[in-house]
Amino acid sequence: MAKELQKLQIIPLGGLGEIGKNMTVVRYGDEIILIDAGLMFPDEDMPGIDLVIPDISYLLENKNCIKAIVLTHGHEDHIGALPYILRQLSVPIYGTRLTLGILEGRLKENNVDSSNLHPVNPGDIINAGCFSVGFIRVNHSIADATGLSIRTPLGMIVHTGDFKFDYTPVDGKMTDFRAFSDLGNRGVLVMMADSTNAEREGHTPSEKTVGLAFDKTFRTARGRIIIATFSSNVHRIQQVLDTAVTYRRHVAILGRSMINVVTISLKLGYLNAPEGLIIDIDEINNYPADQVAIITTGSQGEPMSALTRMSMSDHRKVGIVPGDTIVLSATPIPGNEKLVGRTIDNLLKLGANVIYGRDQGIHVSGHASREELKLMHNLVRPKFFIPVHGEYRHLVKHAQLAEEVGMDRDHIFIAENGNILEFTRDKGAINGRVQAGKVLIDGLGIGDVGNIVLRDRRQLSQDGIIIVVLTMDKGNSCVVSGPDIVSRGFVYVRESEELMNESKDRVAAGINKCLENKVTEWSALKANVRETLGRFLYEQTRRRPMILPIIMEI
Repeated sequence: MAKELQKLQIIPLGGLGEIGKNMTVVRYGDEIILIDAGLMFPDEDMPGIDLVIPDISYLLENKNCIKAIVLTHGHEDHIGALPYILRQLSVPIYGTRLTLGILEGRLKENNVDSSNLHPVNPGDIINAGCFSVGFIRVNHSIADATGLSIRTPLGMIVHTGDFKFDYTPVDGKMTDFRAFSDLGNRGVLVMMADSTNAEREGHTPSEKTVGLAFDKTFRTARGRIIIATFSSNVHRIQQVLDTAVTYRRHVAILGRSMINVVTISLKLGYLNAPEGLIIDIDEINNYPADQVAIITTGSQGEPMSALTRMSMSDHRKVGIVPGDTIVLSATPIPGNEKLVGRTIDNLLKLGANVIYGRDQGIHVSGHASREELKLMHNLVRPKFFIPVHGEYRHLVKHAQLAEEVGMDRDHIFIAENGNILEFTRDKGAINGRVQAGKVLIDGLGIGDVGNIVLRDRRQLSQDGIIIVVLTMDKGNSCVVSGPDIVSRGFVYVRESEELMNESKDRVAAGINKCLENKVTEWSALKANVRETLGRFLYEQTRRRPMILPIIMEI
């Protein structure tokens, strides 16, 4: 008797309705493969948080079912969670050489075992349980990016990864149109596709156009040239190196992540530089300014990045001087606009010439625009479609695009993180959900900061804290010292003595009233302090500081 076919499940644990922390489960029966494991950077309402990774409760509950983790490329929003996840999961990881090279560096930084990494080349196929996974070359803003073909017992899944169609790629290696077309000809059950630029009409320009803008800058600049870009954009770094050769400038690399990626890329052959082109940052003063270029981090205005510290005259090795030309070869990630703007202002104040903005041709996206997305849909022609990698509006726009190219609306699923999408050979539906969400990384703490702690931090950042200290003789039910009040981030005490004195009187009156009524439990007394003082301070200031009563006993 033939074994009954089970349903194929696709469960996104991150990357839907957001940019970052991409992670998707593909499950058939008791076998699972995981696509990517990324992080995202904190929102403005997450004070003190360093990073955000997906909640992997579902994976821990099913850890014995996981056969492999397959990676599409080496950006942090696709591999950045692995140093934290691999402390709890031991599973083979497959990715291209540059992807694993970057990941290995991250794992070593975090003292995590890297012995389970298995390099593949575009075109390779690996087997993991009942799944066969093929790696398909795509163009993106990092070298060695791939899409995935996942053969399952019910049919083929195609995951495009982050991609665009670049007809003149810097390394000469185009997206493998034939592989996607062949898959479409053989029949694809489900496609998951990058939605980042689903709102943008037309085509995304080739990365090579940035090289033309670099050429103009190098040709006209008279002083040093400092180019800030993403450390992972190896093709852009290569174009800087090539242009520097043309105009006889030496290149120094600045910023920890930039140095790491350049070192790995040179070692693996993804970057090419003639002998003597790259110099140590300590050597830049040995050459005339018009013979020096610097590639650095900080294109997003990150507070501790090299460019930001230079803009604040706070970098140990490089100071901005009039005549320097600064190129911001990136557009601000949503939420970083103010940081980038502040960095540009500071650089201009120091006398630098700053080149930035979309109209300068110094940056192009690594994601497909609408016409390229239409081409991908027409190549693959899936039966079912799940837009991924984007905020909710991007997913909706991509779903509408899929309809425009002829897909049935009932075969398009705009899902949320945690949804269980179930497929047979003929039908698909969202059927239930698993636990999914955000785990916050703060220093060495993983997940120990939750909503309550964040709420307290937000309150502290908005209205400050009032600490009320008093000492009681519990045996005689009387106050023997205090109340004393300490203010931090609420008001300047020396200029608010009248308010502080009145606050003490209100607290003392409230405590005495409790004691007269035989109320002596610590919790009740503290609640009275919070309520009495909170009401008074709001009446006087219209602020709600955090009030922390401390009662000591003798």
